[in-house]
Amino acid sequence: MSEKQIISASFLIADLTRIGEMIQEAEAAGVDWIHFDVMDGHFVPNMAMGPALVESCRRITNLPLDVHLMLDNPEKFLQKFADAGADNLTVHVEAGPHLHRTLNSIRELGMRAGVALNPGTPAVAITEVISIVDLVFVMTVNPGFAGQVFIESTLDKIRAIRDLIDDSGSRAKIQVDGGISSSTAPLAAAAGASIFVASKAIFKHPEGIRGGVDALRASLSQIPTQE
Repeated sequence: MSEKQIISASFLIADLTRIGEMIQEAEAAGVDWIHFDVMDGHFVPNMAMGPALVESCRRITNLPLDVHLMLDNPEKFLQKFADAGADNLTVHVEAGPHLHRTLNSIRELGMRAGVALNPGTPAVAITEVISIVDLVFVMTVNPGFAGQVFIESTLDKIRAIRDLIDDSGSRAKIQVDGGISSSTAPLAAAAGASIFVASKAIFKHPEGIRGGVDALRASLSQIPTQE
């Protein structure tokens, strides 16, 4: 069975004063999901977004809202993001001691559960939860800031996670975030990823949002889907 390639447009680098307009433009350009990077200034050295923004955007679009929690103790915020209308909620393996319970709670709240790994965290860290996640979120930069350079050594981790998913019989999809562009997305796709979070490549593309989305789609069209 083939895996659809999904583009999740991250608003980390977008103009939030025009977020309604930009969501509509991104949707018209053909993005699949809208992505939110939520940061607390502790787990990562930056602060951004929150449930109120997600709730506002839920009223603008019917696209899935893809929320990445870069927070300490994320279990405290699950209900807030469920109430805000999040469809996917991803937490970090490094962010708290009760990962299994947190992931189960996300699913019980009716959202897809994702587990994220920082560049320095090995694939084996998610072995015990691979059966209960819908998404495995591989950070291809160190989290906290947009516009960083893709870390090519993370491709080996993507391949290792692809093997772990296949060997375990999990139906989880691999999502990548960080330095994703028309140059790097095909590399991640060839390694086994099928969901691509992009910010600069979409919202700062010289030909505008549609040009950025089209460039990503064109680059990914050269990669065979996983069978």
